[in-house]
Amino acid sequence: MNAPEPLFLPDAVDLALIRATQGSLPLVPQPYHALAEVIGVSAEEVMQRMQRMLDLGIIRRIGAVPNHYALGYKANGMTVWDVADAEVDRLGEIVGQLAFVSHCYRRPRRLPLWPYNLFAMVHAKSREEVEAMAAEIAVILGTACKGKDILYSSRILKKTGLRIGGGQ
Repeated sequence: MNAPEPLFLPDAVDLALIRATQGSLPLVPQPYHALAEVIGVSAEEVMQRMQRMLDLGIIRRIGAVPNHYALGYKANGMTVWDVADAEVDRLGEIVGQLAFVSHCYRRPRRLPLWPYNLFAMVHAKSREEVEAMAAEIAVILGTACKGKDILYSSRILKKTGLRIGGGQ
């Protein structure tokens, strides 16, 4: 019998840490130290608590989210591919490792209108660059790919997760 998932019951420090980081980490050389000062605990405790939340799946990941537009990458294309089901996981792993692919994932087809099951997001300075990147992906997918398209971003949507409000 499998052990039950550990229950996460946040205390006041956990909630303060979540509130302090839900927008972003401080943009300073030692962000955990800065958080520790704000919350009133040690940097080590901040790191231990964040690691625990990562381990429990409360926090999915900690990473930089660049503003591609501010960096000059104005052609953002979600490349979509109709890849043989027997090959999609293996090939998706390879495509996801390409330096120019920011994220890559498998999704179910929605036939008859949507035959695509592999998605790979690429960012470039021009649509021509996006098309060249898509051509590189097509070479990797080879004969396992039966169709493709590129969906270009038409506007920027603000990406945010769940937000916890202020204290009691």
